[in-house]
Amino acid sequence: MSEPGTSSGRPPTRASADEPQQTGAPARTSRDAQSSGANDDRPRAAPRALGSSRRRDDQLLVGRLTEHGRANYQFRADQDASYYVKLLTSRGSKTLWGKDLERALREGDTQPKTGDLIGARRATREAVTVTVRSRDAEGRIVRQDERHAHRTRWVVEKVKFFADRARLARQLRDEQVDVRASVRAHPELKSAFLSVRAAEEFAAQRIADPTDRERFLDLVRGAMAGSIQKGEPLPSVRLRNAPARTERRVPTTPNRKRDEPTR
Repeated sequence: MSEPGTSSGRPPTRASADEPQQTGAPARTSRDAQSSGANDDRPRAAPRALGSSRRRDDQLLVGRLTEHGRANYQFRADQDASYYVKLLTSRGSKTLWGKDLERALREGDTQPKTGDLIGARRATREAVTVTVRSRDAEGRIVRQDERHAHRTRWVVEKVKFFADRARLARQLRDEQVDVRASVRAHPELKSAFLSVRAAEEFAAQRIADPTDRERFLDLVRGAMAGSIQKGEPLPSVRLRNAPARTERRVPTTPNRKRDEPTR
């Protein structure tokens, strides 16, 4: 079966949960095409190697934002509505497809605009239910089914945002860092360091073996630092509210004698 986005006798079936796509890239081998993330929202078998999937998801695509907007997937009239982002990169023009790209641009911390040098990165994948439509030769829908799939959540920001996040991630990974000085310089890391401290207290109480305890803390730091570097929202820690103190209320009116009339 031919890869989506390449020439074939029949346009690919597209699900309504339009997963981010990338078109306009230089010619690739079939192996590269399989790991490009094309049509990820279609129900399909799990990838052979988890490592290759992670490398694809972690990739940061950098380019100048030239155009973006709503359109049918791959600009085909017989496909479902989606959203596209066009970038001019060092390797030519690239087009990303995905419904979440609209939210990523709208809610971005740096509010990227057309003409800005930006980065785009897949952050997470969330489970969704999609409608898979089958069409006849004339483009009419002849069948549709509800299936489980995944939709990618994107982070689209100006390039400086990702450089700043990489520095914050290094701060969190460094076990020798001066936490107080780091928090003074980067207050946004306070919640992350509090989360690491909570993990250290948990490990000290629940994990007896020092090697296992260190491995656990490395995993916690690595996961949090990776999330920060991807551009995901910084963790927030809510302190428990202190229990409300109940004070005995003093009567404000004097006690009356039993035979005193009320007014």
